[in-house]
Amino acid sequence: MHYIESGTGPPLVLLHAFPADARMWRGVRAELEQHCRVITPDQRGLGHSPLNGSTAPSLDLVADDLLALLDRLELPRVRLGGCSMGGYVAMSVLRKAPERVTGLFLADTRADADGEQQRENRLRTAERAENEGTEGWLADNSLPGLLGETTRQQRTDVVDAVRELIEEQPPEGVAWAQRAMAARRDSYDVLRDYAGPALVLRGAEDGLTPPESARDMALSLPNGRLVTLPGVGHLAPLETPSGFANELREWLTETD
Repeated sequence: MHYIESGTGPPLVLLHAFPADARMWRGVRAELEQHCRVITPDQRGLGHSPLNGSTAPSLDLVADDLLALLDRLELPRVRLGGCSMGGYVAMSVLRKAPERVTGLFLADTRADADGEQQRENRLRTAERAENEGTEGWLADNSLPGLLGETTRQQRTDVVDAVRELIEEQPPEGVAWAQRAMAARRDSYDVLRDYAGPALVLRGAEDGLTPPESARDMALSLPNGRLVTLPGVGHLAPLETPSGFANELREWLTETD
């Protein structure tokens, strides 16, 4: 599992969204690395992390990858969080090894499993990625949902950066990740059982994560708190790195 790390202090693991890689955390990393040791892995099949020949896509395998990385880094416990797909993986880690998570944050993600239509859409995208590659169409189809209206209208540099991230992802990794997300389980039981400090963040313009999903996750977590970030959408860490990092920094201070 390829990863980037910087900073010193308590370890904080940030898991990226789909279809991106660890580079989406660059702005947040710059804001946080003076406060903690920031570790940002590329998830299986995306960025510089290989698929390793896996034949049954599952986010549990990505969770295993991360736990193996933590073992390699000799980190028995970390503060862990993710955006979108990264949140799904964080919940898979929590299901497998809750004792290793000293604090949890979930950004622009959901705890419920896909419905039938969502699952079918993912599987169609996976098949198209394998058959046609992803050039052009994947970014065009993804950007309206990933970025808030304010970002799309006013932050063309962010739009261009996200397009570049999407275009650089391997088609086979895109297909594998979509199938893995389509197969994921409902994780509300995992959240209800987690007694550690928890933060749920949602971009106010997120068209993929309904406000009630963020609310229900925060209410399910015994020590959960919900924050809404104005003027941003599904990729809040990329759209407002400073605003996102400020909320994380405050939360990290509370969990010290």
